[in-house]
Amino acid sequence: MALSRLEKAQVWLFKAVMGLLFMLFRLFSPKASTSMSGKKLPPVSDPLLLASATQLAKKIRRKEVSSVEVVRAYIDRIQEVNPFLNAVIKDRFDAALQEASQVDKLIEEETGGEEVLEDRLPLLGVPLSVKESFALQGMPFTTGLISRRGVVATVDAPPVALLKRAGAIPMGVTNTPELCMWCETHNHLNGITNNPYDLERIPGGSSGGEGSILAAAGAVMGVGSDIGGSIRMPCFFNGIFGHKTTPGVMSTENQYPPCTGRHGEYLSSGPMCRYAEDLRPLLKIMVGPNAHMLSLNTKVDLKKLRFFTIPHDGGSMLTFPISKDLLEIQRKVVQRLEADLGVEVQEVSFPELRYSFQIWNTYMGLPDDNGKPPQAFSELMGEPGRPVWPVWELLKWMIGKSEHTLAAITLALIEMTASKPSPFILEQKEKLQKQVDELLGTDGVFLYPSHPRVAPKHHHPLFRPFDFAYTGIINILGLPATQCPLGLNEEGLPMGLQVVAGKLQDHLTLEVALFLEKTFGGWRDPGAK
Repeated sequence: MALSRLEKAQVWLFKAVMGLLFMLFRLFSPKASTSMSGKKLPPVSDPLLLASATQLAKKIRRKEVSSVEVVRAYIDRIQEVNPFLNAVIKDRFDAALQEASQVDKLIEEETGGEEVLEDRLPLLGVPLSVKESFALQGMPFTTGLISRRGVVATVDAPPVALLKRAGAIPMGVTNTPELCMWCETHNHLNGITNNPYDLERIPGGSSGGEGSILAAAGAVMGVGSDIGGSIRMPCFFNGIFGHKTTPGVMSTENQYPPCTGRHGEYLSSGPMCRYAEDLRPLLKIMVGPNAHMLSLNTKVDLKKLRFFTIPHDGGSMLTFPISKDLLEIQRKVVQRLEADLGVEVQEVSFPELRYSFQIWNTYMGLPDDNGKPPQAFSELMGEPGRPVWPVWELLKWMIGKSEHTLAAITLALIEMTASKPSPFILEQKEKLQKQVDELLGTDGVFLYPSHPRVAPKHHHPLFRPFDFAYTGIINILGLPATQCPLGLNEEGLPMGLQVVAGKLQDHLTLEVALFLEKTFGGWRDPGAK
């Protein structure tokens, strides 16, 4: 009976908060802009934009195309689509062209041959986009916070530095939600970012700018981070590939906000791209000296893996049910795995998944080993000044005077009501962790929805705030996951799912991504639909 009362209290609180939010949003939010209504992205016309990063690097090394030509093609595409998307918030086009010219000169003078260049500079001359929460020297480093306006990165975040060292050329930085803690990419410093498949829908968050510009063919490879789904949700909503690395393998230094409390156990960085063949080489570069930990050079025979499918979270009262089209596409994936590989895909369920949000929320608030709790969100919202007062910010928001979004203010308000960790929720997590680890071992993968619905309309996540639990629980379990596109639904919106493996078994999900791309077609040009 105690459990039933807990669930009823959660549902009551959920309905009360959502009702209040809905009322406030309808009363006080500005009218939605219709400037993008009915508009659609222009299709890709330059064939250079349809080559993978791996293919472009090879063409550049072989002098089949110059780096300047490639960089110019991407500059033209960004200038063509960004007015529709607001994904790239600061470019470095002039510097990129200069660097591309230097690349072409280096290739002309290289006497060691193509193999030497491939080994030393595997991404030489290939354009790169970077999520603005990663430090990119000389670029804004604000994470959408007005109080950080004017903050410029003086160094490169380690994954960015490693990609640059491999020859990649950064084109600019992309938009994020305020402080990266929301599933819609919107802030009052840089504005709102649109989904290229439907400009009135969200691209996800917090790597939403990356997801949007990549899907629009304004970038070929990018850098994202993920503490609750911030790589996988944008990749899902935008129909591209993305990988959440096993946590602790790739450096999270020089990102903002920084890791505090136990956040370092759940935050992962990883590659985002349109083509599955780019995932493994990008990841190998981004993890640097720790690449051996992920067995990325190990050949994977999919027919020898154990496959599982989990169609939904078991009926959480906080998340919406999985839509019919997503349930159906996951069933089709199961059918193709069994038919093409001759494997058996076993359907499994874990009752503990019903508490995914509560588990994520509880563990995000736990102190580190020294007893120090994570930095309060209200403190981050006020930096470099004093912490904000959430109630006051809500009142200011109602009259259009707050520098913060309603999503950020709501998160700060919820933080004020935080209670001690529930022993029941801690127990559910430990049970789930043990069962999942035993299920997967070193040769198991499972299929799991990334979200209950395809990309929602702008601002609608305010009324469905817990749906990210489908991705967030994977962070708390410490597992690697690859987001894979699976074509478009009847509305022309991307579908997909996440493929999850045991800790440090990232190479397994990357191999499954290659199979799913070949089977379901991978990325689709949003301008061609």
